[in-house]
Amino acid sequence: MIVEIDSPEYPELLKKIEHPPQRLYYKGSWDNAIFEKCLAVVGSRKMSNYGKQITNKLVSEIAQAGITIVSGFMYGVDATAHKAALEAGGKTIAVMPCGIEMIHPERQENLYKEILENKGLIISELEGAHPPALWTYPRRNRIMAGLSIATLVIEAGLKSGSLITAALARKYKRRLFAVPGPLTSSLSQGTLELIKEGADVVISAQDVLQCYGLKAPEELSGAAASSSAPFSILSKLEQNILEKLRQEPLEIDALSRMAKVSASEMGTTLSLMELKGLLTKEEGRYYVK
Repeated sequence: MIVEIDSPEYPELLKKIEHPPQRLYYKGSWDNAIFEKCLAVVGSRKMSNYGKQITNKLVSEIAQAGITIVSGFMYGVDATAHKAALEAGGKTIAVMPCGIEMIHPERQENLYKEILENKGLIISELEGAHPPALWTYPRRNRIMAGLSIATLVIEAGLKSGSLITAALARKYKRRLFAVPGPLTSSLSQGTLELIKEGADVVISAQDVLQCYGLKAPEELSGAAASSSAPFSILSKLEQNILEKLRQEPLEIDALSRMAKVSASEMGTTLSLMELKGLLTKEEGRYYVK
């Protein structure tokens, strides 16, 4: 299906950018309401565990509040943002760097179908099965920024393509948000630079929602409270581990010293907590899932 730029269904915000696409090819249920309050979410394809956690948390809450999540369908932060929006019962738009008849990357065929099955949209200015190329990605990025009232950058290196979207958001006079990250992480260097240059710092979903005149859904506070219920059935050691890891990811030796238990006992406990789905491990450090 096609929507031409002179059609009343063409997104108004997108018309206001320089060189807007003359037509948009799409799959899904086109409804102008989906474009009313959009947020572009971008970040590294080499997403860290920290980036995954932050993307899931922020996007879930933002999508539940009624904001449409716009992203570029690539692996990493893009795919995680689309999935988090869908799992929260929210709306999402995938802007493709190729024609809508091509699933790129191919391994995300299930995500492609999930977006369509949940009243989301797959859109592109490229026709049919037009393949992606180096020039199609920045052109795709201008559509993402152009559709959105604001852009949120989760993780980005200094040469990340996400910074192109951020620059376009600034050019279009849209709000720009960035998530701070560890100074030691290469995936935080781009976002920290954006913050230095004036991007708004995001430490909670409400930081973004205020831009749209919204508040986090009341159900979230209830959900957060109920999620602590299983905490009471954990052992004291497991509770202690979760408390420590919520402050920062740690290695087994540091956890053993803090809890004053042997490394073997700590290892057994951590393994059980992983099996329960409470923790995940990355590069020797444990994180709360």
